Amino acid sequence: MRHDVEFDAEGVTLRGWFYEAEGAEGPAPCVVMAHGWSATRRLYLDRFAEVFADAGMCVLVWDNRGFGDSGTAAGKPRYEIDPWEQIRDYQHGISYAQLRPEVDPARIAVWGSSFSAGHAFVVAAIDQRVRAVCGQAPFVSGRATYAHVAREDDQVIDPERFAADRRDRAAGKPPVMIPVIGTDPARVTGIPTPDAYEWFDHARRDRAPEWRNEVTLRSLELLRGYEPALYLPLITPTPLLMIVGSQDGLTGGNLAASAFETAAEPKRIVFIPGGHFAAYSGSGFEIASAAARDWFLEHLGRRQNGQPKQPSRTGIS
Repeated sequence: MRHDVEFDAEGVTLRGWFYEAEGAEGPAPCVVMAHGWSATRRLYLDRFAEVFADAGMCVLVWDNRGFGDSGTAAGKPRYEIDPWEQIRDYQHGISYAQLRPEVDPARIAVWGSSFSAGHAFVVAAIDQRVRAVCGQAPFVSGRATYAHVAREDDQVIDPERFAADRRDRAAGKPPVMIPVIGTDPARVTGIPTPDAYEWFDHARRDRAPEWRNEVTLRSLELLRGYEPALYLPLITPTPLLMIVGSQDGLTGGNLAASAFETAAEPKRIVFIPGGHFAAYSGSGFEIASAAARDWFLEHLGRRQNGQPKQPSRTGIS
């Protein structure tokens, strides 16, 4: 059963869905999750949430602030992606989930995909309420990804573009906006890869007409300074699952696999065939959703004979 919900994130209203755990006879584990760079929850997150709920877990999923149905902080523009604001919103989501009677507050997991996979890693490292984490097609390095995507006429964007935008915004002018996807190589685009264009263009027509093809230019500047991989060694003893597209050329499958090596046990890495968006459909979805489901059940605890099994904090089966 899915409910429309909203909760407060220190003055910003975040809106999303809460899924009750199928077959639960009491408070159940809860997976807290949000989408990646500019995406809204209707872009296939319901499919993952349904897998988790069918397995006996509650799920909380919302639109990031400034996107979809969620609000925006006073004085801030919509369609701006600030990773640290989104990380704090994960923590607000955990608090909201813990206050719901359907949820066992001691059994919370976080899940993220792409940009929000980086958030999931950071939250698992800094928030001791998290008992398991899964990052799918993870963004692990702002500098590395920026060098690939933040381009104009095949050149890395001149930093003066960001400086001028900051001065103009400080003077009261509106922020510079850029498209998330596009096909013009001479124009600054948030995610300029062909597979991103294909995925977002199809997904918005098929599932999320509310999705807007725009973000602030500052979102790219904020992306450059974000390094989630630095937090991977700090996640232990919380169990870490990383799901990587073997041909991910956007955030870098090899980059993610190398970053995974810096994390301590307990951890697991699962590779799926295909690129950055492979986990959202077909066999990639089947592999990714099942791996996350099983990881959460293993470490949050299954119900046995009507009683919850104690969640695991260490070790890998």
